[in-house]
Amino acid sequence: MKGGEVHIAERGRPLGSPVQVWLNFRLVPFLAAMLMKILTYTLRVKYVDEGPVEDLAGQDRFILAFYHRRLVMMPKAYPFRRSTPLGERRGVAILSSDSKDGERSAATWRWFGIHAVRGTAGHSGAQALVKMIRVVKDGWDLGITVDGPRGPRQRVKAGVLAVSRKTGAWIVPVCVAYEKAWKLRTWDEMLVPRPFSGVVVRYGTPFRVAAESDEESHRLSLETCLNQMEAWAEGLATAK
Repeated sequence: MKGGEVHIAERGRPLGSPVQVWLNFRLVPFLAAMLMKILTYTLRVKYVDEGPVEDLAGQDRFILAFYHRRLVMMPKAYPFRRSTPLGERRGVAILSSDSKDGERSAATWRWFGIHAVRGTAGHSGAQALVKMIRVVKDGWDLGITVDGPRGPRQRVKAGVLAVSRKTGAWIVPVCVAYEKAWKLRTWDEMLVPRPFSGVVVRYGTPFRVAAESDEESHRLSLETCLNQMEAWAEGLATAK
């Protein structure tokens, strides 16, 4: 990686004509990002249990682990600015599928300063894992939808644990809860906060996966933690 950037892999197949590329992978992501930014400005955001992750942001790499249905406002969970000892800019990277949908997603998140590592956990999963490990070792934090990209819903997959074990990065469970939200008809019942809603970003206790530890026990523990946070988030919405 040159210049401290995460380079998007070559697709190996065309995205379409120049006009289609401009419309689908430049204009549409721009408009989507601007709508999200406008929505964000109307929200009332507060943080819960942020102390430990703020401490990590000053010294260690970490991985934000969350469920796919909470993805829309997850950039609020990473209010940090990073750099290497040499002054190279760092931040958070995500895994984005090597597909047209993945290209649109990556182009949208770039407007939030979020970089994309191309690959999927399902197809060529080993290659995607290698890419994520390399990114963390190069000084980036990661954001991983641990039940994505297609589920099963709220079932943690082992990839996040493998990255922690190979890099020493901390895993930080996180949930972004909305007082009022729209529920989309998607496999994960994606949530989009309504304008002027209250938003609460809650962090779980950070942990690392040691080389000799049992990944399955960590996976179950992370899943239990995220499910408890999910129940808390649903309760917050119900109470309003």
